[in-house]
Amino acid sequence: MDKAHYIQHVSFSGTVMHLRVDGKDYQIDIAGESERLRNATQKQRENFEISPAGYGIHWPDVDEDLSIDGLIGMKHAPPLVTT
Repeated sequence: MDKAHYIQHVSFSGTVMHLRVDGKDYQIDIAGESERLRNATQKQRENFEISPAGYGIHWPDVDEDLSIDGLIGMKHAPPLVTT
């Protein structure tokens, strides 16, 4: 199974998420991406799960999901369906 993204690193400095995806580094202010994450504690932000296929990140403590494509401003073409 091909992964959508290879997420190598996720960490936080306050509301800034430091993300390494597909070998590139990103700094994203998650306060602008999610009200739930903006209002979350640091401990809640740091408790996340990366989807096995690399599509997104889930924060169970605040019931939030963000797509990697949305975070880094990339769009993937939908998979081709063959019959």
